[in-house]
Amino acid sequence: MVNNGELVRVILADDDEDDCMLFADVAQELKAPMRLTCVTNGIELHRSLEVGNNLPDIIFLDLNMPLKNGMDCLRDIRRDTRFMHLPVIIFSTSAQQDTVLLAFETGADMYVKKPSSIVRLRDILNKILSIHADKALTRQPWDRFLID
Repeated sequence: MVNNGELVRVILADDDEDDCMLFADVAQELKAPMRLTCVTNGIELHRSLEVGNNLPDIIFLDLNMPLKNGMDCLRDIRRDTRFMHLPVIIFSTSAQQDTVLLAFETGADMYVKKPSSIVRLRDILNKILSIHADKALTRQPWDRFLID
C-alpha cells in the first residue's frame, strides 16, 4: 500500500454490524494509519459531520440504512458547502445499473459493490487508500466509477 504516513480519517456508515467489523478488521490488517468511525444510519452520519472538528478524509456510505438512507445522505452532503468536497464512496451490496447511475448523478466519487471475500475487500480498500495517498481520490469518470 502506498502510505505517506498521514492519518486517514474514515467514516463507514453502515447498519450491518458484521460488515462494520469486517471492514475494521481488514483496515487494521493493512496497518494503514487510519482512524475508522462506524455509524449505523444517516442521522448518526450527519451528526458526526456536524459536531466533528476533524472532518473525515473519506466517507464509505451504504445505501440501505434505517432512518435516513445513503442516497439521502449523499444528496445532503453534496448540497452543504461545508461537506461537498468530502470524497464519498458508495459501499453497497447492490450494483444495479439504475442505482449506480443515480449515485453517479448525485455526486458520489466512486461506487464499490461490497465484495464477498476478505481478500477482495483488502484489495479494494488498499486501492482506495493508495488513490487517497496520491491525492487523487476525486470523482471518478463513469468508466472507472464502479468497482465490482
